[in-house]
Amino acid sequence: MEQKTNEYAIRVKGVTKSFKIYYDKGTSLKEKILFRKRSRFSERTVLNDISVDIKKGESIGLVGHNGCGKSTLLKLMTKILYPEKGEIEVNGRVSSLLELGAGFHPDMSGRENIYTNASIFGLSKKEIDSRLDRIIEFSELEEFIDNPVRTYSSGMYMRLAFSVAINVDADVLLIDEILAVGDSNFQAKCFNKLQEIKAKGTTIVIVSHSLNQIENICDRSIWIHDGKVREDGIPVDVHMDYLAFMARQRRINKYGSEEAMIAAEKKEAEEEKKRKEEERRQEELKKRWGSREVEITKIFCGDPDGTECRVFRTGEPILFRIDYKVHTPIRDAVFGIGIFRNDGLNVYGTNTRIERYKKFNIEKDGQFSITLDPYSLLPGRFIVGFSIEYGEGIPVDYWKTAVEIETYSNIPDVGTVRIDHTWEFSDDGVKK
Repeated sequence: MEQKTNEYAIRVKGVTKSFKIYYDKGTSLKEKILFRKRSRFSERTVLNDISVDIKKGESIGLVGHNGCGKSTLLKLMTKILYPEKGEIEVNGRVSSLLELGAGFHPDMSGRENIYTNASIFGLSKKEIDSRLDRIIEFSELEEFIDNPVRTYSSGMYMRLAFSVAINVDADVLLIDEILAVGDSNFQAKCFNKLQEIKAKGTTIVIVSHSLNQIENICDRSIWIHDGKVREDGIPVDVHMDYLAFMARQRRINKYGSEEAMIAAEKKEAEEEKKRKEEERRQEELKKRWGSREVEITKIFCGDPDGTECRVFRTGEPILFRIDYKVHTPIRDAVFGIGIFRNDGLNVYGTNTRIERYKKFNIEKDGQFSITLDPYSLLPGRFIVGFSIEYGEGIPVDYWKTAVEIETYSNIPDVGTVRIDHTWEFSDDGVKK
């Protein structure tokens, strides 16, 4: 059992942590005496019976929205805060970077603060002496190290704090958003140092809103939501779910409720469908021309038995059925078909005028059909177009690229069309 416990650097067991939120608590002694009954507050549970196990040598990222309990959990691990319920076990020396310059005295020099801060982490003066040059060198603050830290910029604060923390040679390193401060070169230097520390077997726990940072450093990502672990796993997978959830929450906030968001999404989906349909229609219109008094609306392509299909065998029949809508009645209507190879070659075309069908008028919605029996095209890809015109070739709706079909065959003929034929042979004038 002891061996199993020693596998873990940190064990968080059923921890609950709450805070009192005061509404109108007095800030001065006079207010507190005069208005002692006005100290109204509510209790907010930040962590609710949360359990997390972190093995030695693991690098863990804690993610979640502001106020979900990430930083509180980190402070509990450092024993800055204590839980109302549950327990936390931390094995080994802990070094932490929780708040910028925490533990630094503004009137003391950078050098003096190194000694003070490192001693908080449990280092003796002798140990600090042996690390001092390394800490100063890493911080790149050699010329400012004896100046009061109140004269430091926030970036200089971070450099010094980070340099102390990583040179403690701790077993556990806890970092809370500190890496967001500083120039890009120093951030890169910090990441490289963290990778080096990680390779030595140090356990690292990072709280950050920079998911890329966590993915570059950590083995696991733990998503905390409403004080509980919502997901624990490979950083990229956890972060995808987290980002999707946050995007959904932003939409809920935008519309006021989940029901309103669902209704809005449904409406947006319908509008998007209409938009795409209109785009498709406009693309079709670019490939069609005519007065559009009568408009082709739907095309069936398939077997004569009604099975829709786009791939056909040479010699088998094909049925095309074309629905049309009448906007304005036309007289002396003509229906036509054209077949083109996919390289643009005009393979075949005909219409009801060419074939001397009786003239007719179109006054209401309807359909026309044409059956190719047998279908004689050889293997290849073809485009079939349809047309409606009237009089002496006045275009109403010419749709040249209406349907794409493909032909296959076990007949090894060459060319585009198979022409029905028979062979006869003779020898010395005698038929065989």
